[in-house]
Amino acid sequence: MRVRGQAEGRTARGEWRPMSVPPRSAADTVASRAEPAASTEAPAKLPWHETLKVYVEPATLRMFALGFAAGLPLLLVLGTLSFRLREAGIDRATIGYLSWVGLAYGFKWVWAPLVDRLPLPPLTTLLGRRRGWLLFAQAMVVVGLVGMAMNDPRAGLEPLVWCALLVAFGSATQDIALDAFRIESAESRKQAALAAAYQTGYRLAMIWAGAGVLWVAAWAETSAAPATAAGYQDGAWRTAYLVMAASMVVGVLTVLLSPEPARRALPPAKNAADWLRSALVEPFADFIRRYRWQAALILALIAIYRISDVVMGIMANPFYVDMGFTKDEVATVSKIYGVVMTLLGAFVGGVLSMRLGVMRVLMLGAVLSAASNLLFAWLGTRGHDVTALVAVVSADNLAGGIASAAFIAYLSSLTNVSYSATQYALFSSMMLLLPKFIAGYSGVFVDAFGYQMFFVGTALLGVPVLVLVALASRAKKA
Repeated sequence: MRVRGQAEGRTARGEWRPMSVPPRSAADTVASRAEPAASTEAPAKLPWHETLKVYVEPATLRMFALGFAAGLPLLLVLGTLSFRLREAGIDRATIGYLSWVGLAYGFKWVWAPLVDRLPLPPLTTLLGRRRGWLLFAQAMVVVGLVGMAMNDPRAGLEPLVWCALLVAFGSATQDIALDAFRIESAESRKQAALAAAYQTGYRLAMIWAGAGVLWVAAWAETSAAPATAAGYQDGAWRTAYLVMAASMVVGVLTVLLSPEPARRALPPAKNAADWLRSALVEPFADFIRRYRWQAALILALIAIYRISDVVMGIMANPFYVDMGFTKDEVATVSKIYGVVMTLLGAFVGGVLSMRLGVMRVLMLGAVLSAASNLLFAWLGTRGHDVTALVAVVSADNLAGGIASAAFIAYLSSLTNVSYSATQYALFSSMMLLLPKFIAGYSGVFVDAFGYQMFFVGTALLGVPVLVLVALASRAKKA
């Protein structure tokens, strides 16, 4: 099962402790807004015990649990859904087009300023702005997953698609609020560790929403009466999606039990126009002011860094189905080897980023991610070979963990804490927009050229990323 963290993302996610009081002058305000969340330069090396201690601090553990809540919905509207649809007999081209549901993640910057600045009564009064929006978004995800559970794709795709859109919208909104919550929760030197903890939880959730949901569906099938056990059973998928909806309780409880982070106080808006300027225009203008012409280079890197993963990921599950792998086989391989290599990859990516600097690990992750796609092309020549599946899934998860941890830390380093939700939403949206649009045509490409050419093509998409990482490593803020 394809279990890469598509920031997918959704996503995504460092830190800089906000000031408790606003700056005293206009000059101070400009200076404070020009300071990003963290630096991508190689940091001063800390003793190993200091480097590792951060992983057991409360803020890190909270990000692990919230990362799980953020990672759970993504595959359920993308990769896992494509497995369900292919098993139900839906053609590959339609499955590819339906992946455009994920474009909700690519446009979340549109409503990010509202999540960043707008109170949500009565939740804001009871929980605070960040936690209030988080709980509201999680409720949307749960309702959407229940709706997906109750709709059989063979009876009509439209109701299922609308429920998937609700899940994607709720998940994207959760990402916006959660990115801001994380960025405001800890100091900059702990950025890579928190990003690694977040990514570990995120990827474990993706394994649960990928391998776990297949295991639950397979168990539900074998529990059915023998007369109805053969062939596609939507009842098994109904059980699996209801279990996934219940799994969101991890995020809900974490939100309810977490403290609201302190936020930087901003100058009050004089009128509606001033509020719109500060909420919609200033976050983008701030980024351009800090990086000037180099902003275009940075944005180009963000736009294509995970393109190999995202484009390939939509067809991974139809590939497994067409290769004859069963739900049990895919789930077992992903559950055992995927978990181990995911934990190892996220940990290694976080530690290397703290000790070597983010940009070096970003380059390493780009190389490994593209190379792992070539392994899927090799897997296509092996037929129904479970041993080969183990090797490919293991390498894939290790590469994805390293790349994702470094990329999350890089995005956080670009973010000004004064506009944390809006700027991070812009960055993580750009990360998905072009790749997900291209991924919509992945089924058509596979039908025309086959899986092997498709996997090789997605690996080649990663070549420009290497050039952009090299150029962006020289970018400096003004």
